[in-house]
Amino acid sequence: MLSNSSKYAIKGVLFLALNSDEDHKIMVRDIFDVVHVPEAYLAKLLQELSRHNIISSTRGPKGGFYLSKNDRKRTLMDIIKIIDGERRINSCVMGIENCNMHNPCVLHKLVGVNKSNFIKVLESTTILDLTEGKQKIEEFFPF
Repeated sequence: MLSNSSKYAIKGVLFLALNSDEDHKIMVRDIFDVVHVPEAYLAKLLQELSRHNIISSTRGPKGGFYLSKNDRKRTLMDIIKIIDGERRINSCVMGIENCNMHNPCVLHKLVGVNKSNFIKVLESTTILDLTEGKQKIEEFFPF
């Protein structure tokens, strides 16, 4: 249901949530190895999130990416919508274009309720919810 791009973006944002703020900005080169995402790919994802005001960034010698207090209130769905678009999250799990309640695929009824619940979780879970009380990066990236 989630693309690798969305998963990678969420990993990057979680790293920023644990390690950055307005006074401590982080460069992509300091993140990619920890979250196991190619540097150029992560840079592109974080730039896109910054462009849509999901995360914050500044340019210059002391620049980098960071999460403000307001950024931390963003939901996982906010990230996914920017990276994948709404169409992907609402698409058929089998990839059938015209699958819907009136013309369901064979898995539609099996996963429909679980998928709806998953979407509700993504819409209601904030970055702050995931990081509150967590201090160690190893809790998120134990590998």
